[in-house]
Amino acid sequence: MEHSKKLAVLIDADNVRPTLCEALVQEVAKYGAASVKRAYGDWTTPQLSSWKPLLHEYAISPMQQFSYTSGKNSTDSSMIIDAMDLLYTEKFDGFCLVTSDSDFTRLATRIRESGLVVYGFGEKKTPGSLQAACDKFVFLEALAASSDEASSTGDAKGPAKEKKSKKQLNQDAKLISLLRGAVEACADDDGWANIAAVGGHIANQSSFDSRNYGYRKLSTLIETTELFDIEKRNKRGSNAHDLYIRDKRFSAS
Repeated sequence: MEHSKKLAVLIDADNVRPTLCEALVQEVAKYGAASVKRAYGDWTTPQLSSWKPLLHEYAISPMQQFSYTSGKNSTDSSMIIDAMDLLYTEKFDGFCLVTSDSDFTRLATRIRESGLVVYGFGEKKTPGSLQAACDKFVFLEALAASSDEASSTGDAKGPAKEKKSKKQLNQDAKLISLLRGAVEACADDDGWANIAAVGGHIANQSSFDSRNYGYRKLSTLIETTELFDIEKRNKRGSNAHDLYIRDKRFSAS
């Protein structure tokens, strides 16, 4: 089970807002147990002062890295070295890299080459190369929106704000190609595909997360596009049901 994974959580504190810490910790818990939690930066500087109370609250170890030369990010090097040391211990099932810096792209790729899963967390400005290098990438803005919504509604599972509209989703050629390709790959002879299988297929080839588009569930995002037929099928001997989808182009052919 995914929740049994032992994870190493490495945070680039120089590039992550401390206000996101609670939402980040809650999100990481969905994927496994954070056996190691470390935050990297120069803790002697006032810029990181707001992080300090959270280090104690969430049992995050501060990793001190002085900036030896102006303009050079020593934090990145320290975080990469630590990640490789942890990787070689062979005690972990995966890593959570919390950063928007493209310098970590090769690190994510190297960890995955060793057969471990990599979850990435960063802002929307994160280069596509780093997003693609992770098994799953979550925008921190999506976590912030979910956290704000939860605060106002009392629902910790509230949806992210600013959902993409039908028009915005359908104008995203990469997204639509990804969805249609996954449905086609999982479809039966009649074009119908179980949405769970579709989600699994997408996860195997992309760092896709529906919350990055403002939707908690993949099914809701797909329904919003209005490009797919949707059918509920009762499970045999149960009141529960499975959701199946089909590309509308298939039914029209």
